[in-house]
Amino acid sequence: MSQRKKRLQAKVPDIESTYNALLQMQQRAEQGESLTVHYELAQCVYAKAIVPVHRENKVCLWLGANVMLEYGREEAIELLERNLAEAKKTLQELHEDQALLRDQITTTEVNMARVFNWDVKERRKAKAAEASEAQ
Repeated sequence: MSQRKKRLQAKVPDIESTYNALLQMQQRAEQGESLTVHYELAQCVYAKAIVPVHRENKVCLWLGANVMLEYGREEAIELLERNLAEAKKTLQELHEDQALLRDQITTTEVNMARVFNWDVKERRKAKAAEASEAQ
């Protein structure tokens, strides 16, 4: 459960940044302007590009597992909105599940301590009864 939560926590910022980039592309396309971007070619090496977003309505999204698909811009924005909402919802559910699990662990530990204390008390009673019978 914690590994799944960590994976989602890593995915949410990526989804948000991609979503924000698409919104910026959409805004520039509506204004009829090109989008100037700086992107990383290699570590510490960046390039500048002018993307004519007002001419083309297609974007490619990297889905993972060596899969990249081409979408219309509006369709890609809707897809990322759904993915982002689902990831945040799942993250919240995992957080609640972990809290419940923590409470259950605490309850179990308290119950184990009570059973142990009861057993100690019963052993003392038995020892006292044996000692009184021996006299």
